[in-house]
Amino acid sequence: MADSALKLEEVKIFEIDTLIDPYAAYQTLRDEAPVFHVPELNVHYVTRYDLIREAIKDTQTYSSKYDGFLNLSREAAFAAMPEDVREQLLAAEKQMIPIPPTMLTLDEPEHTKYRSLVSQLFTGSQVKKAEEQVQAVVDETADAFMAKAQNAEDVDFMVEFAFPVPLRIIADRLGIPEADRPLFDDGATAAASGLRLSPLPPEEMVRRARLAVDLQQLLVGLLEARRSDPRDDMITILAGAKLEDEDRHLTHGEALSILNQFLVAGHETTTSTFGWGMLALCKQPELQDQIRDDAKLTRTFVEEALRIESPVQGLPRVVTRDTELGGYPIKAGEMVMLRYGAANRDERQFENPDLVDVHREKAGMQLAFGSGVHHCIGAPLARQELNLGFPALLKRMQNIRLSPNRDAPKAEPSFILRNLPELYIQFDAR
Repeated sequence: MADSALKLEEVKIFEIDTLIDPYAAYQTLRDEAPVFHVPELNVHYVTRYDLIREAIKDTQTYSSKYDGFLNLSREAAFAAMPEDVREQLLAAEKQMIPIPPTMLTLDEPEHTKYRSLVSQLFTGSQVKKAEEQVQAVVDETADAFMAKAQNAEDVDFMVEFAFPVPLRIIADRLGIPEADRPLFDDGATAAASGLRLSPLPPEEMVRRARLAVDLQQLLVGLLEARRSDPRDDMITILAGAKLEDEDRHLTHGEALSILNQFLVAGHETTTSTFGWGMLALCKQPELQDQIRDDAKLTRTFVEEALRIESPVQGLPRVVTRDTELGGYPIKAGEMVMLRYGAANRDERQFENPDLVDVHREKAGMQLAFGSGVHHCIGAPLARQELNLGFPALLKRMQNIRLSPNRDAPKAEPSFILRNLPELYIQFDAR
């Protein structure tokens, strides 16, 4: 259970302290108002595991076509900006290729026609085929991490391992040339950061807007190049893919839409879980020896790390007809926010939900990757990276602990994502 539940009237969803540590609020909502109206966005917050599963299964009533919700959030953010910054951002936006909805914000059957184009890259056999390459990236980065830490008082695990491993692997999968990796890395990181609430200086906002234009131009250039020079990568697949029902290739906007989703899902969520998993090893140090050299317990540990700090805390749905959820009435056209982070700590589903338990049965029932038709397509690759990454680290390290010289690590405030911006640790080499 969370350390201290709040009174219902004390729950403030959008307060920074709640976004940084939402679990007391989640507990109160699960117990007292599992479907809770948040007036700031006129959205209904759903926090109980069984109700979220019910909504996920009923795709006809709870639609993923929630683009309007995102547009409203964007318009509100633009309105609050200084005029000169807004003008520069709008100028950059005019250079952007419009992005249509594809996988994440579509329902069946449109969702499947796009998802099927890239699903071949994430089958069990394809992921297994890439294991040697992933292991090489993990080992190389772990060795560099050890070398960096050798002469340092402490080291930022996020910067030196959690960020570079997934970013390099998704860049490899996409087929980004080495010469373009700095631009790609910067652009992909900035794309994910757009879902956070940390304030940015105006000049950084403008830089990121222009960076988004440069990243689009890079990806479009690669799509065009792959049509005449195909390779074994995702960009080649998208460049040659055809929508069979329309007998046409993907537009640049459609291809970019799919690529943008992989930029966030392909590295941001795995990076987050590396960070939260490492923090769990520091907070529950007995886990280090328990999972070292034990592949089965490592797999459960990974599921628990995903569960206890879900990298995607929640996603919206649009209600298509008057209905009720858990006895709570919701009208057609209203929004619900399915809070996976709350469901994954629901004591009705998971005993002792605030602890990582490497002996937990059915740990894979966690909802960090969603469920149903929108279950994260990259989940097999993320699990592979995590299940290879933690053993590689524990092979090299022991007595891993938080650095006493730094402030306690905490999440960066975000309504959607949950990540650790930094995690300074100390350890003994093995």
